[in-house]
Amino acid sequence: MPAASESLARDLNMPKPLRHHALALIAVLLVCSSVPAAAQRNVVLFVVDDQGFQAGCYGNKSIRTPAIDELAAAGTRFSRAHCTTASCSASRSVLMTGLHNHAIGHYGHAHGYNHFSTYQAVPTLPVLMAEAGYRTCSIGKYHLAPRATYLFQEYRNRGVQGNRNAVQMGKNARDWITEDDSKPFFLYFCTSDPHRGGGPDGYSNFNADSGHYPGVTPVRYKPSDVVVPPWLPDKPEVRQELAEYYQAISRLDQGLGVLLKALKDTGHWDDTLILFLSDNGPPFPGAKTNLYEPGMNLPLIVRNPQQKTHGGTTDALVTWSDITPTILDYCGITPKSRPAFRNGPNGEPPRRRGPARPVTFHGRSFLATLDQPQAKGFDEIFASHTFHEITMYYPMRVVISGRYKYIFNIAHQLPYPFASDLYASPTWQGVLKRKDTLYGKRTVYSYLHRPRHELYDLRADPDEINNLAYEPEHRERLAGLQEKLKAWQKRTRDPWFLKWRYE
Repeated sequence: MPAASESLARDLNMPKPLRHHALALIAVLLVCSSVPAAAQRNVVLFVVDDQGFQAGCYGNKSIRTPAIDELAAAGTRFSRAHCTTASCSASRSVLMTGLHNHAIGHYGHAHGYNHFSTYQAVPTLPVLMAEAGYRTCSIGKYHLAPRATYLFQEYRNRGVQGNRNAVQMGKNARDWITEDDSKPFFLYFCTSDPHRGGGPDGYSNFNADSGHYPGVTPVRYKPSDVVVPPWLPDKPEVRQELAEYYQAISRLDQGLGVLLKALKDTGHWDDTLILFLSDNGPPFPGAKTNLYEPGMNLPLIVRNPQQKTHGGTTDALVTWSDITPTILDYCGITPKSRPAFRNGPNGEPPRRRGPARPVTFHGRSFLATLDQPQAKGFDEIFASHTFHEITMYYPMRVVISGRYKYIFNIAHQLPYPFASDLYASPTWQGVLKRKDTLYGKRTVYSYLHRPRHELYDLRADPDEINNLAYEPEHRERLAGLQEKLKAWQKRTRDPWFLKWRYE
């Protein structure tokens, strides 16, 4: 026993029979105090708006994305990551709760005139992180409701210019990160790029010069140099839009570069989990608002400083419902049990119902897949889309199991609706003006008028053109996927489950 411990016990004037126990306890405390504290585990969730696989690390040789490529070289690139709903606000509600949006009431945009929002009592990622002792900050696009449910401790949006000056956003992030190192941090960093810009023509933000976004160096592209994906028609107006779209991606890439450098300069490169992803697919008909692959199969790059391999890929089938569980897993956080609530009628506050219950998620952690090029046990996902804008009712439910994808178009009797910006885009207006019969590889008619059931072999038919749902040889497979989807709808309390019984 150290002499200091003997002296302390004697000074406390303890009875001799208790002194031995006191000495043992003091020794344990001294040993524990000499063990270094566990390293911080910080998190950066970097979400961009409407980006598909337009990045160098995803094989696009025309676009310049050095920061995205740097992150991919230091982490893991997912090839089969998916949003669960191809709409900005609804998608963000999923990645910030780990729950499908039909279960939390966030069916579409959280705009004032739409008024879609999450039930007030739903546990959300920023709240769970704060409860675990993290300091939390949102920089850039928020697009969630209600604010109290998705509450951050800090909002650092000075000079971000509509969330399109990602360089300034990166500087704001650096200032916040360096303010206080006593607590681990969770940073939610969201650009509005490469979403279509505002302005009278709808595209002014794509073509801004260096004076418009101080600190950003414009990177311009020729329409002749862009890569037209197979789901888009190769027309002059499409190439022009893609050139402007590439410019916006290069702009946000510079902000990511500022943030990565800030993490390295502040000593947080090796204690920070970084996730880079997009809320939904590109802002073109055929992608955004659709649960075809261009709308939901999206970039996901994850850098876990503790992972063994770097610069690899994984084929794990994951969705944005897995983001919150993955972050909590990395941080070693088990959320506290909380009372079960139900929303009161007519907008009244939630009411307590029953004893406290553990916080559960529809998604699960995918940390284990980061070092697995062929991931085991990650071969099935589900998706649920109901609205984009409030005028766009078109509920779709999806299951992807292995190589096969089934889409249940619940409102198949309706023509497929358009988001206002997609309809007004030169891309779609060109189709209407020319009276084109084809849109990419799909006919315009089949894009607008969809059958109730769609079944695709994604390996043989990645463009989802050959619908197998009504082929006799695929009847058994179709039925099996429908049963999987029904069971998932019941498990996640999907109100649209009843549509199997009528309509």
